Amino acid sequence: MSKHLSLSDRAIIEKGIAQGCSFAYIARQLHRDPSTITREVRYHRAFVFDERFDINSCLEFHRCLRRNLCETETRYSCLGKCKNCTEYDCTQICPSFQSVNCDLLSRAPYVCTRCPEEKTCRRNHAYYTAHRAHAEYARLLRDSRRGLRTPPEKLLELNDLIAPLIAKGQSINHIFSTHGDQIGLSERTIYNYIDARAFDIRNIDLPRKVKYRQRHPQKILTKLEYKCRKGRTINDFNSYLEANPHLPVIEMDTVKGARGSKQVLLTFIFRETSFMLVFLLKDGTQESVTSVFDNLTALVGLDTFRKLFPVILTDNGVEFKGPHKLEFTENGARRTRIFYCDPQASWQKPHVENNHTLIRRILPKGTSFQFLTPEDIHLMTCHINSVARELFANNTPFSMMKEEKYKKLLEALALSPIPPDEVCLRPALLKRNH
Repeated sequence: MSKHLSLSDRAIIEKGIAQGCSFAYIARQLHRDPSTITREVRYHRAFVFDERFDINSCLEFHRCLRRNLCETETRYSCLGKCKNCTEYDCTQICPSFQSVNCDLLSRAPYVCTRCPEEKTCRRNHAYYTAHRAHAEYARLLRDSRRGLRTPPEKLLELNDLIAPLIAKGQSINHIFSTHGDQIGLSERTIYNYIDARAFDIRNIDLPRKVKYRQRHPQKILTKLEYKCRKGRTINDFNSYLEANPHLPVIEMDTVKGARGSKQVLLTFIFRETSFMLVFLLKDGTQESVTSVFDNLTALVGLDTFRKLFPVILTDNGVEFKGPHKLEFTENGARRTRIFYCDPQASWQKPHVENNHTLIRRILPKGTSFQFLTPEDIHLMTCHINSVARELFANNTPFSMMKEEKYKKLLEALALSPIPPDEVCLRPALLKRNH
């Protein structure tokens, strides 16, 4: 039996849902596990939503006339309606808020089929259809196999000078930025020497540099539009940047360790400088992410936080599905704006994804994060941001953080650059720190 569901299998699932059969009964018909049916329906259901609710997720948004919901000193001098306020989120403070998303969609059968209130319900509806689900599956399968990778470029070095630096995990580009005059050869020549085994180091000792075949952007078949994505999709992100082209963008993501290790790394990267912040979370929950935002706000102040993190682009991980707590402080003041990439479209935030390769040189995949301490992450952050970047004319991210807001952030987090020859991107960096 194939591991993949066929169109006929999906037709049986659609028919079973229409007849009110349980997922366990449908699974027995297909000789599958019930969890397989659950994932299939949840991942490939289509969400039919009213585009008018992209701005606000309240069911009564277009008929709402509420004013003066906030408790600020200027509440009575505010002449506008609360639903149009840009400083406060009315859905968080209004006692009459009704979400357009139905709570019944969070449990089986995860769709509105056979719901007795289906025709009268004004909330968003979700449905599962075999042909649409199979088309989405085929598209995802095709896209995952598209694009051929070229072999890694051959990386080379001079033995006496470069071998000790390569052992620390430094790249050829970083070494040339600090010792180019001493080497006296081109980078290409050094690569050829190592490939010819002229020195003690080998290609396997060098960080891999991989080129990808250019992929043309494809329209992503978006899954169920959760409440958190309303007004925060990649299209909303692009529109917001067009209206505010001067605003810097920060990409946010998480890095997970081996199975069983609860601790998670939360990463930010400033597109303007390629500077990466890394924080150690006790677990991958929304509360842990929110605590980092609250701590950063307290450290640098609300005004500086707004200047540092005006726009944040992230993925659809469960730890980021509490955007209101991230966008607003506890007293309801806005501090940032959160936007989400399309599902399975990590290429839409390439900067943070590419910089994760530097983390993986120090913490390879399969490494448990349970032994990590905040001091380890602080040290790793300093070393990573001390690596010269070819994109910025071999300047390091530290050297690019010249604005006053960046200096205040570095001072608050006690981050400082590492001397070029002492930069280490190997697991030994953290082992020797213990």
